[in-house]
Amino acid sequence: MSEFINAFAEMFSFENVKWDDVFTATNETLYMTVISTVFTFIFGLVLGIILFLSSKSEHAASAPIYGVTAFLVNLFRAIPFIILIILLIPFTKVLMGTIMGSQGALPALIIGASPFYARLVEIGLKEIDKGVIEAAESMGANTWTIIWKVLLPESLPALISGITVTAIMLVGSTAIAGVIGAGGLGNLAYMVGFTRNQSDVTLVATVVILVIVFIIQILGDLTAKAVDKR
Repeated sequence: MSEFINAFAEMFSFENVKWDDVFTATNETLYMTVISTVFTFIFGLVLGIILFLSSKSEHAASAPIYGVTAFLVNLFRAIPFIILIILLIPFTKVLMGTIMGSQGALPALIIGASPFYARLVEIGLKEIDKGVIEAAESMGANTWTIIWKVLLPESLPALISGITVTAIMLVGSTAIAGVIGAGGLGNLAYMVGFTRNQSDVTLVATVVILVIVFIIQILGDLTAKAVDKR
């Protein structure tokens, strides 16, 4: 019982916590999360629109396009993130010039999250009333007009909710990436908190990650509610 009390007391003593390191790690986590979320939104949106349009089109080329896109999306969604980082090491080295630090983690974060968000985009687009799309088509709107004037505005709340979920997932992925040298709060929790048996450092890193997640969720919910026309 005394050992438990001592361990609990040590966790909340914060005597091992170096707040400058916590601040630096938080900035690294925010950097990885923000940059990867922006690119994930762009790539995932494009992939999701391709999946949606090719699944409903009767054009001869639509089926192969959907098949290839869906295969790639499913493939990268199925690869565990830690393995994906390792697989992408040669690509990351060429693209970023390094496989270490926050920069080295970005390709894996983006490639890992974009297929996930693409499926959320596809689901959001499928929830649009077909009558709205058919009305636009009957007035002679081309594909680009339908995308910009119908699909994106009508699905905007779902797109925002989807990127909110994806951003939260990316925060968790940055923690995993941190374990193998990407920096951030995950690196702080593992390399300092775990390996040095400093539970107070692990606790602080965990709490900061939770705060980031809660802020993302609140901002996402408020934004989705603000743009929802229903």
